[in-house]
Amino acid sequence: MNTVEAKKVLETALICSQQPLALRDLRALFDEAVGADTVKFLLEELQADWAQRGVQLVQVASGWRFQSRPEMRHWLDRLVPEKPARYSRATLETLAIIAHRQPVTRGDIEDIRGVVVGSLIIKQLEDRGWIEVIGHRETVGRPALFATTRQFLDDLGLQSIADLPQLQAGAAHGLEGDERQAALALPADEPPNLDEGATTAGNDDE
Repeated sequence: MNTVEAKKVLETALICSQQPLALRDLRALFDEAVGADTVKFLLEELQADWAQRGVQLVQVASGWRFQSRPEMRHWLDRLVPEKPARYSRATLETLAIIAHRQPVTRGDIEDIRGVVVGSLIIKQLEDRGWIEVIGHRETVGRPALFATTRQFLDDLGLQSIADLPQLQAGAAHGLEGDERQAALALPADEPPNLDEGATTAGNDDE
């Protein structure tokens, strides 16, 4: 198989797949007859081929996928009239802390935010597939240690945690002002809810 045909196979597989495809999956298309370096080279060529289109080929944590460009959202939103899920300030702050300080316990999050973390917030993030328990801290009560998932990175279009926007020096009691908004760039189809009326003290469940 020549490289032109191989690139066509890769393009077709990526367009038809509903999930990102890892390099090993893409090599399996050719029964491993095409080397990893060649596949990577062809993927880079495909990226260049689609550079001027409304859809782009990107690499995320789980592999490679085609996705629409951010500037296309205005038009694509017309196809989905339902309003996307929105997240409270408390949820975004909790997610930001887990992402930037992981692994962290619930107590760590509460120390940073200065407020009790509601169980519903943790459940919401777990149900969304953005955080998971990766172990327990060896201390009194053995509290669960939370970290972000590969799904979280995929949804944000990132390859690794290192690609997250960097936080500036935080305030003594957590994230404030522009830091809160810059902490995470949530997926374009699920914009954050930064309503000033969101809970900022007490228990987030209340």
